[in-house]
Formats: sequence, C-alpha cells, structure tokens
Amino acid sequence: MIPRELIATAPVPGGGDPLRLVRRGSEWSIMLGANELMNSRLSGSEEAMSTLAAARIVGVKTPQVLIGGLGMGFTLRTALQAFGARASIEVAELVPEIVEWARGPMAHLHDGTLDDPRVRIHVGDVGALIRSSAGAYDAILLDVDNGPDGLSRDGNDALYTAQGLQQARTALKPGGVLVVWSSGPDPRFTQRLRKGGFAVDEEIVRARRTGGGARHTIWLAQRR
Repeated sequence: MIPRELIATAPVPGGGDPLRLVRRGSEWSIMLGANELMNSRLSGSEEAMSTLAAARIVGVKTPQVLIGGLGMGFTLRTALQAFGARASIEVAELVPEIVEWARGPMAHLHDGTLDDPRVRIHVGDVGALIRSSAGAYDAILLDVDNGPDGLSRDGNDALYTAQGLQQARTALKPGGVLVVWSSGPDPRFTQRLRKGGFAVDEEIVRARRTGGGARHTIWLAQRR
C-alpha cells in the first residue's frame, strides 16, 4: 500500500485541530483530525453544485456568483464553464494556506483557474462578505463544511441559522439561488430554508464524477 505523506498543515481561525494536506501517490486529501474533508478523486458533488446553480439562473446574462470555500477548486473550475464567459465569480476562502496550496502543491488540480480574469479571490469569512453584500449575487454556493453544522469551525454554524439564511437571502438578487453542500440530509435545515423565504429542492448526488461513491445532499434554495 502506498503510504500517506503529510505535505503541509494550516490552522483554522477559531477552530481546534489544524487542517492537514496529505498526498498518497497521485491522490490528495485535506483532513481535519480523522475526518477527510476533501479528496482529489471525489469531485462529483462539488462540480454538481455549479451546474445545478447555473441551470437555475440560465436567463441571467452576466451572473454574479459567490463561492464559499475554495477547497481543491472543483466547484470553481466547473463554475467557470457553467456560468459562461460573462460571469463574475468571487471565491471566499477563510484559510489563506488553502489559497497558497492551490498555487503551490495542488496547482495541477486548479489548472490556472485562480488566474482567470473572471475570478476574484477573497481571503476571509464568507459570512462577513454575505452580510455586507445586499442584492449583489445571482448565486451563492456554500461548501465550507460537511453540512449545515460547523464541523471544521464552530463559527460556520451561523451561516445555517434562520438569521444566517436571511442574510444570504438579502445578499441574493430576486430569483437568485443559494446552494448548500452537505455530506448527508438534514430535514430541519430544509424547513429552515422554506421558512426563510426560499423555494427549496434537494438533490442527491454521488461523490464520484462517474456516479459511484457516497451520496451527498445539495440544497437548491431560490429566493422567492
């Protein structure tokens, strides 16, 4: 068996255990403690976030998009294809080292997407950006945790509360869509979205691009 090699670590602001960048052969992982947050072989559901969101706002000619969480860049890479040549895409990443890894040891995975003129990288809290951006976005895509609870950082919990969802709704343009990734279903979160003024659909998407792997949940919440 090919052993895992620790490449780098990064503290999580307001968190406990540091993030670890790990390589095993050609496979890359970002881990928090014993939890694998991301794996370079499992990009299917992250890519689906962008394609599903773009389909909801297909009539928007110059989409303004916010992605919460850079990760391994799968959502961003697909967003550049799905939202088109006239899109403007802002990526908020709380951990600066993840941006450094994207330009360093994982540059081959990101494939130059950070240098695309449609992209702006914001190193900071996506929640603060949402709160300061009323009516700014056609789509907000959140993949900053393992679902609507703060696994990697307790501060992320605020994104999924009734107040946090209202702030996201305010940051969206009329008809805009909030997309939330989760490792599994959460009926209470679905109800919070509906009570918060969203029309909600849930999509179950497999982790692997080829259709295998774990079943992940993606919420598509459109501002009424």
